[in-house]
Amino acid sequence: MNSRRDFLKSAATGALVLGSSATVEKLGLAAALDQRAAGKSKVVIARDPALHGPTGQLDEKRVLALLDRAIARYTGRDNPVEAWQRIVPVDKVIGLKTNGLGGKGISSHAVLVMAIAERLQQAGVKPGNIIVWDRNARDLEACGLTISTDPSRVRCYGSDAAGFEDAAVPCGAGVGVYLSKILTRQCDMVIGVPILKDHSMSGVTFAMKNMYGVLSRPQDLHSGGCDPGVADINAVPVVREKVRFTVGDAMTSVYDGGPGFRPERLWQPNALIVGEDRVAIDHTAWQMIERKRAEVGMPTLEAAGRPPRYIATAADASHKLGVNNPEHINLVEI
Repeated sequence: MNSRRDFLKSAATGALVLGSSATVEKLGLAAALDQRAAGKSKVVIARDPALHGPTGQLDEKRVLALLDRAIARYTGRDNPVEAWQRIVPVDKVIGLKTNGLGGKGISSHAVLVMAIAERLQQAGVKPGNIIVWDRNARDLEACGLTISTDPSRVRCYGSDAAGFEDAAVPCGAGVGVYLSKILTRQCDMVIGVPILKDHSMSGVTFAMKNMYGVLSRPQDLHSGGCDPGVADINAVPVVREKVRFTVGDAMTSVYDGGPGFRPERLWQPNALIVGEDRVAIDHTAWQMIERKRAEVGMPTLEAAGRPPRYIATAADASHKLGVNNPEHINLVEI
């Protein structure tokens, strides 16, 4: 897999574990638990207007620095190693679920994926215990990633290679879905790395809709503007329990015409959106897209006939996946 200094493999093998992975595993996301005690879900938006260089390419060093700022503010730990140790169990297998469905130009950026993998290794996660994955090789390559199954390095492959479960699991009323074995059998925890996009059916695709990439047939959950499909797949126990954090890629986005690449609707928010509460994150992302649409004189997603209703559904009493009430979201912008 092409990577930033091979994901700093040499640094990872000598990484010093400063915290107790058993404690992290027992308590989960300590910083988020602090927020829950305060009655709010914390979401951090970190921005860097200079993230893209003169040629439009992302600045690798600035992406890593932006990631560090976002995670530091979320966890309350300035040291990147200590910060990540409050998020992941470092002795487990960590999956990074990307989104390359939109094709080149509007997929999760490889530079961000590599930055996350670098910090995970420095926090004590073994290189081979990091799996970068998506539905198939094509989607991963659209992100700028290279397929690799070498167990001594960060691995990168799709569910097309790993396969899907033979038995369906319930997903909402009367629907059965077949889940990726990467999710069900190989990862102990998954960090979602979605790309922020407008969507022609659901209005917005980000943290929760990224989970359509764990299905053998995502098309089965697209009716009704993906409502309640998005909420239902995230409520499936293995998805609810394993997908525990999001590092949302809002460095480049499309605010209309998505989910594919639309250069005439391309936008550079130059931001990362991080947190545990997938509903609060999607609500925050939705508002970002609405502000951009208003700025360029476009109608709201409601007026366009595709409001992201699945966000409210995910927060309802049946799903209980998070909060969508701004009064219950601690939004931190830096």
